[in-house]
Amino acid sequence: MDKNYQVSLLFNANKAYDRQVMEGIGDYLHANQCCWNIYIEEDFTTSIEQFKSWKGDGVIADFDNPALEQLMMEADMPVVGVGGSYANPDHYPKVPYVATDNKQLVVMAFEHLKSKGLEQFAFYGIPQDSWERWAIERENTFIELMENESYEYSIFHGSSTNSKTWQEDMNNLESWLKGLPIPVGIIAVTDARARHILQVCDQLKILVPEQVAVIGIDNEEMTRYLTRVSLSSVAQGTRRMGYQAAKLLHNLLNKTPNRSGQLPRILVPPTKVLQRQSSDYQGVDDPYVANALHYIRHHACKGIKVEQVLDYIGISRTNLEGRFKSLRQHSIHQEIHQAKLERAAQLLRESELPIADISEACGYPSIQYLYSVFKKHYSQTPKEYRVYYQTQKNV
Repeated sequence: MDKNYQVSLLFNANKAYDRQVMEGIGDYLHANQCCWNIYIEEDFTTSIEQFKSWKGDGVIADFDNPALEQLMMEADMPVVGVGGSYANPDHYPKVPYVATDNKQLVVMAFEHLKSKGLEQFAFYGIPQDSWERWAIERENTFIELMENESYEYSIFHGSSTNSKTWQEDMNNLESWLKGLPIPVGIIAVTDARARHILQVCDQLKILVPEQVAVIGIDNEEMTRYLTRVSLSSVAQGTRRMGYQAAKLLHNLLNKTPNRSGQLPRILVPPTKVLQRQSSDYQGVDDPYVANALHYIRHHACKGIKVEQVLDYIGISRTNLEGRFKSLRQHSIHQEIHQAKLERAAQLLRESELPIADISEACGYPSIQYLYSVFKKHYSQTPKEYRVYYQTQKNV
């Protein structure tokens, strides 16, 4: 039977990344019935001063923080690091380490945007003087991709989020966005940075994704609820990282022999791109149709009719219907119907709203009517559809 070990987790759970890594550690503990007493601050943050006086058996720590990494290198107990990957092998710490694959995160985001037919790209990072080394690795990968494929590109770093300089920072972001060629695909270094872009585009009446397609990294749940346009994102394999980190520490605590003779280093790839509205670019060259699509995306669930689309665009029904038939192979009415269904499906997948509330939010006259049109289109009832996707999340 395992000894009852005292283990400290040094993470900051105000970040989705850290929370999900901790969930993965929990997955390992439950699966293997480890006898660990977990020490963590009550607010789930890390206090370096508090840790200095802690006496225990082992630590799993976020090595993306240089101060924390330095402290762990001086620790007199087994340590497993979790953090970003590095192009230069010499930059890895001299402890067992589990890394998110920064290069593949950006490659996956880029391939997603490129698959949409986009040929102009940009990157929104963080200040270059930041200690966030994972962000530098992601930016360097973006530059490498652009230069390898001979794309022209633009990079904007912006400033660290600060309430005193917020408006000035957003003004600078506006100036950068206005200067980009369109259509353009933008990779944001995190979902939080992607949210800035979506907000500014909304203020400037820049069409997302028709003119600017955006994808973030992290699949941060909170960000999805704070933007009018749902954000596409690359999901990291964070739970897998936590699981592997706990396994490494378990082996160290139990003195399990390391047969390879090398310092363990595990690279965990991203899991998938979650495409949502912000990157659903469809390469529509006709400005009338592009503007109509944007209007429909934002107003379909408000009960709009074809006449309101025509009033917004300012051309005749015959003219716009012809353009839709040519480019979309269906009518304006069908586009509105499709937009409502897609919104209902998204809410079923990504929210816990009652189906009756989803029906109302998407502009359907009754829940029975939603069931009828949804079953006809998806071959599943809304309830069956939701249960299926909930099951897939847990696989």
